[in-house]
Amino acid sequence: MFSPKWLRVIPLHLMLVPALLLVLVYSYGPIAGIYLAFEKFMPSKGLFGSPFIGLDNFRYVWDLPDTNQVLINTIVIAGMKIVLNVTAPIILALLLNEVRLKFFKRSIQTIVYLPYFLSWVLLGGILIDILSPSQGIVNQILQSIGLKPIFFLGDPAWFRFTVIVTDLWKEIGFNTIVFLAAITSASPSLYEAAVIDGANRWKQTLNVTLPSMLPIIVLIATLSLGNVLNAGFDQIFNLYSPQVYSQGDILDTFVYRIGIIDTQYGVATAVGLFKSVISFLFISISYLLAYRFANYRIF
Repeated sequence: MFSPKWLRVIPLHLMLVPALLLVLVYSYGPIAGIYLAFEKFMPSKGLFGSPFIGLDNFRYVWDLPDTNQVLINTIVIAGMKIVLNVTAPIILALLLNEVRLKFFKRSIQTIVYLPYFLSWVLLGGILIDILSPSQGIVNQILQSIGLKPIFFLGDPAWFRFTVIVTDLWKEIGFNTIVFLAAITSASPSLYEAAVIDGANRWKQTLNVTLPSMLPIIVLIATLSLGNVLNAGFDQIFNLYSPQVYSQGDILDTFVYRIGIIDTQYGVATAVGLFKSVISFLFISISYLLAYRFANYRIF
């Protein structure tokens, strides 16, 4: 005799309880801290006992001389990362798809994917060593061909470029694997029809491979737009120094210095809330555009 359906699904729902508790405690619980953005926080009076000051923290932030430059740095660095981390993996995936030697193809996949598993704490130390203007291997190569050494992590003119390129080096492997998986979804019959029609490999790529990748490309690009103000705190924090603040300081490091070092918790929360609201708007717009132009929808 079969038990009622609701009795059979109870164990499945119970399995969700630990994950649900984690989300409630670590994702929804801290939302109460948003109130800090609208008060002059005093530890002795607590979160809800401190004086309410409305939008004064936001006005204070906008009046700071560094705010505009920090916002520009964040948008430029994050924007370049989004563009490169979508386009470069597509190109690499298309190139790897043309490789017929499986051992070579898998070796390249492993090499480009490996940095993704390393933290920026470890990579930061490695990059500081290899990019050192005095003993770094990169500058030794430049000097060997008659060029002057470059202070990649200390020269504001080079810092943004260094951050963007090293981030691409670390992240390109993951999206490449995703796009390679998307390529396998293309029906072999489409390639066979293209060959019969006289299409060469380039035309097959344009008319069969890329259209089959389009849903995943739209998904990756849509999710990336939500990070338009997220330029990578871990990376910047481990690589930057005061001499490159003018070109490398971003919202997250700005919040860290204001909130953790200067203990202005209300001001730091105001900046974080501003960033979250803008990111929410961008990702909402991106989902709307993805649905309108690519018929992509989550639900």
